[in-house]
Amino acid sequence: MKKITMQQIADHLGVSKFVVSKALSGKGGVNETTKERVIQAASQLGYFTQKNGYVKNAIPANIPLPTVPSKGSVLVLMPNIRFQNKESLYWGKVLEGISRELELQGLGMIIISEPQGDHFLHAINPEGIRGMVGVGQIATSLLLEAHRTGFPMVLVDHEDYLIPSDTIFANNPDGITKVVHHLIGLGHRKLHFLGNSAFSRSFRDRWIGFRSTLEDNNIQPQADHDDMLMLEGIETGQFQEHFIEWAKTRIDANSLPTALVCANDSIAVTVTAALHSIGLRVPEDISVTGFDNIDDTLRSQPSITTVNVPKEQLGQRAVRKLLDRLANPGTAYEKILIAVDVVHRDSTAGPNQ
Repeated sequence: MKKITMQQIADHLGVSKFVVSKALSGKGGVNETTKERVIQAASQLGYFTQKNGYVKNAIPANIPLPTVPSKGSVLVLMPNIRFQNKESLYWGKVLEGISRELELQGLGMIIISEPQGDHFLHAINPEGIRGMVGVGQIATSLLLEAHRTGFPMVLVDHEDYLIPSDTIFANNPDGITKVVHHLIGLGHRKLHFLGNSAFSRSFRDRWIGFRSTLEDNNIQPQADHDDMLMLEGIETGQFQEHFIEWAKTRIDANSLPTALVCANDSIAVTVTAALHSIGLRVPEDISVTGFDNIDDTLRSQPSITTVNVPKEQLGQRAVRKLLDRLANPGTAYEKILIAVDVVHRDSTAGPNQ
């Protein structure tokens, strides 16, 4: 395969090789729009998949460097956005799985949760670093900075088409299909999905799985532009008021669904409380399901039927894949799906209409 050069990228975009070099080196001096164009073109042309398709970071001598164990450490990049932190009922479990597996392998862990700008790795000593695990939603600019180091990288619950890497996901389409089949088996034909497909790759996969399963069962799904597919404030429950207005409108129009399939448990818990506030009983009047099996679903009244995601296993599998990548650097990148199962609880029953 012919090597892709910076000059070829420059010619493709009609810019100078100097501009391409600046954009790919992360040294600044190029506006964000041009930088994104260069990154996208480099990815499309296959620049990043080449063995030397990255730039080693120079480390300033005046920055203190963390010490690492003799066998090395793994960087864990988990930007503290959308409540992605160790206190999270979801992400905290993933982090525990990563930590446990690294300990079993005799490796240390350096967590980067508050990266400053695009140059957060300049303060990391590459000596002793074995690779990286990215957890949750991460900006393309940060992933590019990580890719430039040349360290192998595995992403958990996230992927970026511009950055070549192995990825680990729960089997989201399979999980949502099982939930929908459970509801159909109870007699439901008026099902509605709640979430935001732009929120994460997992949410999008769950929506697609929901829609496909309904179509396979000759049930018309809601339209792509439906209000309940564009929820805002999912992490904080700020969508509750909007949902209540929607539900009241549906009640008045005698078009309330008999079952609500929520993209995650946080939505399901909020929705269940909102339904109670307007006098609807769960599951007597309407069924509700979640996804992820966080602890709050068991404490909810009623307890919520959900899909159990083996969160710790996601973290453990990411570490194992990273070690496999280190041992077999030339193999094709993999997208690994972890099996999930429905947890049947008290928020689902047959339709009451």
